[in-house]
Amino acid sequence: MRNVVAKLVLGVGITSIAMFGADNSIGTWKQNIGKSKSTPPSTSNNPITSLTAVYEAVDGGVKVTFNGQLKDGTAITSSYTAKYDGKEYPVTGTATYDTISVKQIDANTFTYEQNKTGGKFHTTGRYIIARDGRTMTRTFKGINANGKPISLTAIYEKQ
Repeated sequence: MRNVVAKLVLGVGITSIAMFGADNSIGTWKQNIGKSKSTPPSTSNNPITSLTAVYEAVDGGVKVTFNGQLKDGTAITSSYTAKYDGKEYPVTGTATYDTISVKQIDANTFTYEQNKTGGKFHTTGRYIIARDGRTMTRTFKGINANGKPISLTAIYEKQ
């Protein structure tokens, strides 16, 4: 009987570690521009024509690199490495915001906050990976650099 209980406790412990340690955002994601929407359009005069996000696991968090292109050919390149502890971490390569904080809710759900130090830009959002693991929906609401309300829904497909 003791042996059965010990095995049961060990099994529950391993399952808990696997469940809470999982991160289904890891991988390469390509934004579906046609299904994504922002209000007001974030780059209405020079819209994004492609955007790929690569999520890599790091100890207690994630490293994210964005690469893409605007309609006029301007390259988009930014990245950050953040732990899932809700603390601010630096973002490089974008003038829009320079810090991000991320928290993991479960294997498929994450919340985040983006800020521009000394500026007006501030957003809060979440990204959710579908149960089938093939799509990620990234949303945020907040204030742009001009103090105006903004929102975004970006649909990404796993590559």
